[in-house]
Amino acid sequence: MSNSFCALESRDVGEDPIANAYNFDFFVMIECPTPWINETFNSKQVPDNLRNIVKEFAEYEIAVEFLLIYNQELKQPDKTKVLIFHKPTGFAQGYSKSEFLLSDINEAAPIVKKCLLEKELDTYIDEFNTRDIFICTHGSRDQCCAKFGNPFYRQAKNIVKDLGMNNVRIWQCTHFGGHRFAPTAIDFPEARYYARLDSESFTSILTRTGNLEFIQHTYRGWAILPEAAQVLEREMILMYGWQWLSYKVDYQIIQQSENGEFNRIKLNFIKSDGNLVSVKADVLVNKGKTLYLSDCQGEIVETIPQFYIENLLVDVHE
Repeated sequence: MSNSFCALESRDVGEDPIANAYNFDFFVMIECPTPWINETFNSKQVPDNLRNIVKEFAEYEIAVEFLLIYNQELKQPDKTKVLIFHKPTGFAQGYSKSEFLLSDINEAAPIVKKCLLEKELDTYIDEFNTRDIFICTHGSRDQCCAKFGNPFYRQAKNIVKDLGMNNVRIWQCTHFGGHRFAPTAIDFPEARYYARLDSESFTSILTRTGNLEFIQHTYRGWAILPEAAQVLEREMILMYGWQWLSYKVDYQIIQQSENGEFNRIKLNFIKSDGNLVSVKADVLVNKGKTLYLSDCQGEIVETIPQFYIENLLVDVHE
């Protein structure tokens, strides 16, 4: 497997991508031109004050994902966009968003620090219901993101243009995990992660049309939920269809083993008609299907659990 692509191995062995969305309190996306080096925030375009903020927040209890983003066609001269997505509490459909247009990337650090520490995010009225879709193209970090991410990024921009979806912005993005799922993307403000995207699956995700069976092979999960709950949430997408994405959802971990191989999960959700529904199920690791996957240098470094669901019960509250 030397000099192979881990994304191809993942596909070949049929790895289920679910439960691979990372749960952060904040996602901070900072517009910064490529190229990006392996150690993202050591890239020469990143100012020291921003680099120091990233290091500082690594020591805090606040879970923050810092990413660099870029799209030459969206870049405004002498301006830098900063997007901050904040995970809500309770019933939610997605993250809240604050967007800043700065005169220079050097201004990003103080804005970011104030927002994350004081949680005083500016109210951002998004009149166009903008979707921001971030595609990992960080080839200096992993060759799969170069081989699969870069061409898909170009393809995704063309698809959005052809569909005339002026409310959708496509960004290339630094590494957010899961290079073996390349081409991989996060769809904000919902904060849903996707794997192994192609033109057909991406068009369905954009338009919320078509048969949803592909979700079983392309859905990594929803960042609002912990890993085990992501497994149950995918089952709800398959059960309720595209309309599920318009429901407000909350979760509860009723019971969980120390090793995480058994999880009793409850999802409460409010449907479009206002009815409250609960679903409860056991999410378990299938020990007989655990995978041992290689990295792109052929060394086995990943032990990948595969999940299944038992005892699913739906309760409609009148």
